[in-house]
Amino acid sequence: MIKFLHTMIRVADPDKTVAFFRLLGLEEVRRHESAQGRFTLIFLAAPDQAGIAELELTYNWPPEDGSEPEAYDGGRNFGHIAYQVENIYETCRRLADAGVAINRPPRDGYMAFVKSPDGISVELLQRGERLAPEEPWASMENAGNW
Repeated sequence: MIKFLHTMIRVADPDKTVAFFRLLGLEEVRRHESAQGRFTLIFLAAPDQAGIAELELTYNWPPEDGSEPEAYDGGRNFGHIAYQVENIYETCRRLADAGVAINRPPRDGYMAFVKSPDGISVELLQRGERLAPEEPWASMENAGNW
């Protein structure tokens, strides 16, 4: 079983972007701020679509050193597509056996990233509770970017 979760885009001005999507009829369903990671995640959905098909807005806070924030151009503002899977280890094994690079292995038993043949990042999230750490995933390094 696989379930579509969300698509992520990076935004420069979260208030303006939320207002834009509200004009389209989307509603904010939850928000998460990470002071340690210096980002805010805002999840939007059409009425009655929360938890079914969501849009994740990612706002990366300005650098602490006062330098200019990253400009999102050339598709850099599009982040990833996310799917929930029954067993993240089995899914990653099936992909790896088919020659797909596991860019961010599921070391935590919960999350992995791979890329489509066109370079689109695909986030895989374990359904339910995290799985216990398992090799080869637990000690596998990241590969490339995701």
